[in-house]
Amino acid sequence: MREKIIALVPAAGTGTRVGDTLPKQYLEVNGRPLIYHALAALGRVSRINRISVVLSPQDRHWQSLMADAEPGRTLGARVTTVPLGGATRGASVLNGLNALAGELGPDDWVMVHDAARPCLRVELIEQFIDELEQDRIGGLLALPLADTIKRDDGNLRVETTIPREGLWRAQTPQMFRYGLLQAALQRMPGATDEAQAMESLGHQPKLVMGEGANLKVTYASDLTLARILLREEH
Repeated sequence: MREKIIALVPAAGTGTRVGDTLPKQYLEVNGRPLIYHALAALGRVSRINRISVVLSPQDRHWQSLMADAEPGRTLGARVTTVPLGGATRGASVLNGLNALAGELGPDDWVMVHDAARPCLRVELIEQFIDELEQDRIGGLLALPLADTIKRDDGNLRVETTIPREGLWRAQTPQMFRYGLLQAALQRMPGATDEAQAMESLGHQPKLVMGEGANLKVTYASDLTLARILLREEH
C-alpha cells in the first residue's frame, strides 16, 4: 500500500460492567493486561506503521501495568500514547484523529480497534487490509446475525420478532480514510462506532467477514472466554 496505516486504539473507558474497580482494558488475561493482547496482534502486522493509544488524561495504570508486559521486539516504539480520551468513544477517537493532523494525508488509513477485543488474529487483520486497500471509503469487520432477534415491549414481554436477513453485528477493527473519518466524527461525535459516523455523511462502509472469536469483553463471562481463546491460540 502507498498509503500509511495508523492503528488507533481508544482506551479511555472505565469498564464498570465487568464488575472490577480496575478499568476493563487493564484486567489480567493470561498474565498480561487485556489491552496488551490487542496491541500485540496489531503490532505483528508490518503494514501498520504505528499504533496510537488514546488514554484518559487521568489514566494511572498504563505506565505501571504495561511496562513489564511490553516486549520491545513486538511493540516497542511503534506504540505511542495520547492522553486525550473523551467522555465517549467517539470523542476519544476524534481527539486521537486530531492529534494525527500533519502526520496523515486525507487518503491515509486509520484502523480503529477496541482495546477490549483481545482475541484478534493477525491473519484476520491481514485479510481485512487486503479487502479494503483499494476501497475509496473503508469498512469494518462484521458477522451476519445468526440468532432470532426479539424486541421487548418494555415489560420483559416479546413485542415482535425482527427479521434477521441482512442484519450484521459490527466488530472492530474498522478502517477508513483519515479525512473522511475525521469529517464524519466531527458531524456525529456521538456515533456508537466509526461506521455509523460514516453513514451520517451518506457513505456505505464495506462489510468484511469477521470471526466469532473476535469478541468484545463487556461482562465477566466474556473475560473467562477470552482467557480460554487466547490460551488455545498460543
